[in-house]
Amino acid sequence: MKAFIIRLLRLILGLFLFALGIVLCMNAQVGYAPWEVFHAGLAQALGMKIGMVVILSGFGFAMVGIIFGEKIGIGTLLNVLLIGTFMDILIAINRLPVMDHFLLGLLMLVLGLFIIALGSYFYIGSGFGAGPRDNLMVVIRKKTNLPIGICRGMIELTAFMIGWRLGGMFGIGTILSATGIGYCIQTTFKVLRFDPAKIKHETFYDTYQFIFKGKIKAELETVTEIT
Repeated sequence: MKAFIIRLLRLILGLFLFALGIVLCMNAQVGYAPWEVFHAGLAQALGMKIGMVVILSGFGFAMVGIIFGEKIGIGTLLNVLLIGTFMDILIAINRLPVMDHFLLGLLMLVLGLFIIALGSYFYIGSGFGAGPRDNLMVVIRKKTNLPIGICRGMIELTAFMIGWRLGGMFGIGTILSATGIGYCIQTTFKVLRFDPAKIKHETFYDTYQFIFKGKIKAELETVTEIT
């Protein structure tokens, strides 16, 4: 149970860092990442806070995954609930700087991307289930048989186009985010010696078996120490 609680705390920390990185990228004022273009545009059109839009869209994508047979876990649910909530809190307390200088904005954007990558390390390493947008990517891969990279690109391009048409901020940062996040994640995982392919994610049923019946899959590997 102690290990389970540590994993849960790692999951929550990862989601907080993910939200922090997103807000930093937004405050850089050099253009939102594709998903934030979508969320910001939709929030503007609906007159809602961006965090609430993140939550609602996450629920929608999670439902699509469930309909098409994808398994979800505690991590999927908390991903939906907490990232948007943390974003709204960080925006509301208004303690993070908002850049009005292009070069400083680029530096903040890069910092935000690396914080997102660090959040991904904690989040994925907890082994509690993939995020709703990742499940959507898998659904499209199964239905179209296209390479996973093309599926991800199709989703991000569609999200960007919808958000841009609705008024989401587009700029050089949008391009840098789309092309640079992979490098930031790869570099962070390499430094931390973390291989996400070794993580076996739990479903809700697996977690239920562990909590109420004392069973857990032996092949589940998690990172329990920060290197």
